[in-house]
Amino acid sequence: MAIVDLIMPKLGESIIEATVLKWNKNIGDAIQQDETVLEIATDKVDSEVPSTASGIISEILFNVNDVVPIGTVIAKIDTGSNGSTTIKSSATTIAAKEIEPATQELPEVPFVPASISIKPSGNGKFYSPLVLNIANSEGISLSELENIPGTGNEGRVSKKDLLQYVASKKSGVASAASVSNTIPASVVETTPKVVTAPIQPPSAVSYSSNVEIIEMDRMRKLIAKHMVDSKHISPHVTSFAEADVTNMVLWRDRVKKQFEKENNSKITFTPMFIECVTKVMKRFPFINASLDGDKIIVKKDYNIGMATALPSGNLVVPVIKGADMLNLIGLSKTVNGLADAARNNKLKPDDTANGTFTITNVGTFGSLMGTPIINQPQVAILAVGAIKKRPVVVETPEGDTIGIRHMMYLSLSYDHRIVDGSIGASFLTAVAKEFEKWDVNREW
Repeated sequence: MAIVDLIMPKLGESIIEATVLKWNKNIGDAIQQDETVLEIATDKVDSEVPSTASGIISEILFNVNDVVPIGTVIAKIDTGSNGSTTIKSSATTIAAKEIEPATQELPEVPFVPASISIKPSGNGKFYSPLVLNIANSEGISLSELENIPGTGNEGRVSKKDLLQYVASKKSGVASAASVSNTIPASVVETTPKVVTAPIQPPSAVSYSSNVEIIEMDRMRKLIAKHMVDSKHISPHVTSFAEADVTNMVLWRDRVKKQFEKENNSKITFTPMFIECVTKVMKRFPFINASLDGDKIIVKKDYNIGMATALPSGNLVVPVIKGADMLNLIGLSKTVNGLADAARNNKLKPDDTANGTFTITNVGTFGSLMGTPIINQPQVAILAVGAIKKRPVVVETPEGDTIGIRHMMYLSLSYDHRIVDGSIGASFLTAVAKEFEKWDVNREW
């Protein structure tokens, strides 16, 4: 009898876990290779996990709503010829496994992104990328991190442990409590004791009678966590610029009918923006990067995420892979295909993975500008605002004049640990100029 482990697949550089939504197969069911075994969800997308082998489902290790680390064994498949006989003969044992809670604790499998190497500390402890990023941003050394008591699996330091330590340290009460586990008692006794008042639990929130209380859905909770984590990890700075996109508007108005007729795809502003942005990114390599401790990881692939609103109001960011290698037709078809898949909940895990830079079109909903939150582990995100016709000063060989132009505000939020103001502002200005010099007479 050959048993194959079904592993929770890697779902993207910044995703370390997924939630089990639904098992499509039960213990004892036959399964074909590439057939869907279960449905899962992350903060970016809901997806399906296919079987990696044909056989019989012999064991299911997690329940619906369980949060599972990437790389963990989630089920076992019997690929042997006598798999069905084994399942039938042990039906009582299987039923008991389904009813009784598992007594053996499953080991936690640390997620290791492609660009991040997680190494054990001197005392053999492992730390997640999130914990290391928070420690780095708060100026906490590895030796200090090793002295923080952990409440996670096998005593590991969790995000909650670290944030509590940081808060205590800032208030001046962290040292004795957190380091006493590793410092000899004789030393601890000579340390001045800090007496603090007990922390009072927050009082219950009361509501007036004229309210509606709505429980956040699973995706909204995950998005909220992702946004809070990003704000905590990256010191955000936002720069603004204005672009005259009249040539873009006139060109699109002129070609959109013929473009759709010849290419069976509508031309929107998004692929036009992406084409311009990728050209400029090559001149500013730190914009297309991420941070690993004190190492800057410069990406050579230009994978552009486009923030997309779902019918539910939630947000997802599908990624155009190798955007710099696609012409306008390829960009248009890829953008439209991903947007359609997002609206119909058909995105695959790979569709939201490995983004290196994100563009969000806040102008779609009428906003003139925005201050977007960085999509971790990226270091910058561009927001494009609504295009508005305004009277502006136009420079001509005959002198200045007032003209009606199509104007748009751009805003760039960037991680100040890597991108300084000079680089961020220069990149944004270059993007605005690239928009403005769009060739109104070009073909696609």
